[in-house]
Amino acid sequence: MDFLGVVINYILNLGAPVFVPLIMLLAGLVVRMKFRDAASAAITLGVAFVGMSMLIGFMVDAIGVAAQTMMQRTGLELSIVDGGWTTMANISWAWPYAFAMFPLQVAVNIVMLMLNKTNTFNADLWNVWGKIFSSFIVVSVTTPLFGPAWSLALAFLVAAFQIIMELNAGDIHQHRIEKLTGIPGVTCTHRMVFFGAIYYPFDLLLRKIPVCNKPMDATALRAKVGVFAENHIIGFILGILFGIIASYSVAKTLMLGVQASTALVLFPMISKLFMQALSPISEAISDYMNQKFSGRKLFVGIDWPFMGGASEIWFAIIVAIPFTLIWALILPDNKILPFAGIINISLIVPAYLVTRGNTLRMVILSIIGVPFFLFVGTQFAPMITDLGLATKAISIPTGQLISNSSIDAPVFTYAFSFLFKFLEGDLIPLLFAVWWACGYFFYSRELRRESSLAQQEAGLQEHVQQA
Repeated sequence: MDFLGVVINYILNLGAPVFVPLIMLLAGLVVRMKFRDAASAAITLGVAFVGMSMLIGFMVDAIGVAAQTMMQRTGLELSIVDGGWTTMANISWAWPYAFAMFPLQVAVNIVMLMLNKTNTFNADLWNVWGKIFSSFIVVSVTTPLFGPAWSLALAFLVAAFQIIMELNAGDIHQHRIEKLTGIPGVTCTHRMVFFGAIYYPFDLLLRKIPVCNKPMDATALRAKVGVFAENHIIGFILGILFGIIASYSVAKTLMLGVQASTALVLFPMISKLFMQALSPISEAISDYMNQKFSGRKLFVGIDWPFMGGASEIWFAIIVAIPFTLIWALILPDNKILPFAGIINISLIVPAYLVTRGNTLRMVILSIIGVPFFLFVGTQFAPMITDLGLATKAISIPTGQLISNSSIDAPVFTYAFSFLFKFLEGDLIPLLFAVWWACGYFFYSRELRRESSLAQQEAGLQEHVQQA
């Protein structure tokens, strides 16, 4: 058992740029792609992951430092250090039972496919750490209530539920994602998309406001304001504004403008690599499934970066930063200082999907969403710190708390990790669970209706062409 854990941890520690392309290479070979084609697509996918990671790191170094400077100017001391998602992943993999989550995810996916309960093959196995994260929080919460054996069983039960919901989310989002990205047969199985259930009722209200319901994606904005909606111009303007707010010198302000402009220009270029890598693999998998399952179509579920070419996402991410800092200052009981998670992708990608890329609504939803992330980051800090100290996964100074200001799917993760707190009289997690479940039900109904109408339209067009 220890040997299995060592092997799995070694493979996963290779990181997403190596591990995910390896999974895709194997998937390509299974569906009878030529080795040279599968290898080429897999390596291109690895290049795309590395490129996206480099750009995000570049943005954190440039804009994140400016945000930190803004916060320091307030003189407010927030006691919880923001370690970002990478720190959370390292701590999660150090959990003693982490290795068992990998076969659990694979087994659940296979069973769901065989029972025809999903059409998604989740290749995003590296992000299994998200299930590990939820599990160790469940253990921390429930051990005092039920003892170690029952708490561990509950942890894996919650993890299995999360795996099932990720597959379901991949199914229901696929049509909208394909329409937004232009990449066929690919979907997102990252738990960050769960936050769309929280956004959905707010977005329904925003749709009733005329100005918020006008076309406002990147293409529409370019048609209205011309060059001022181009990525390089938007990035430069935002960078200059950040430099001014952070009281940078003229030279540093101009450099920040150019850096932000560079990032927004390069993101769509990197996104094209995802399309180049994923299209042949997804087509091969679809063809294979059509042969084996009489017309059944299989989707490939991966992490969010293949959507990173959307200018709307990066515009909203940058605009959300000052509002994140403002919320950190004024939100009662917030103790976390946003830094490593300041480029909060988990805040924006769900808004992008819910609004279909409407930039104005994305920004408004992100402002509404920030408090959830800060609240959950503060609540999780003691348990994250305890696990980090116990496993020695990271070095934490005595008396210091560590957490993450951008925990993926904060409402879902908090609700189902803390669910059994209702036995101690804490009803907030239970209320969050009900809120999320209701939002997810109605949001998924809209997505399924949209997909069904598209299929009917495609069938009608095919019938007309045949006639």
